[in-house]
Amino acid sequence: MMNNALKNFCLITFALIAPITLPAGGIQKSLHQNKFPQNTNEIILSSNISLYSSPEIYAKELLVLDVGTTLSVLRNWKVSKNETWVRVELASNKFLDNPNKILKGWIKM
Repeated sequence: MMNNALKNFCLITFALIAPITLPAGGIQKSLHQNKFPQNTNEIILSSNISLYSSPEIYAKELLVLDVGTTLSVLRNWKVSKNETWVRVELASNKFLDNPNKILKGWIKM
């Protein structure tokens, strides 16, 4: 009887204290521990441009982006001295937009 009471007490104590050390618990991590990009670049398009699946002119065209579309730059890819591609992500509301919407691709600069 006493053995079961001790086991139940340990189990309840663990169930109440252990979750606060988990990420979804109550302990807040310091913001300095996270690696946020220091310089996020954004592009606002001044003309219509195609979004491609890979950094090649013959790659599959995913969609045509309209004037005024805001893009976040993820990385650059220099193909040659005169040809540079940029991996971009479209600004979106991840909760309201269609989950199948294309958000990332390549544009030629």
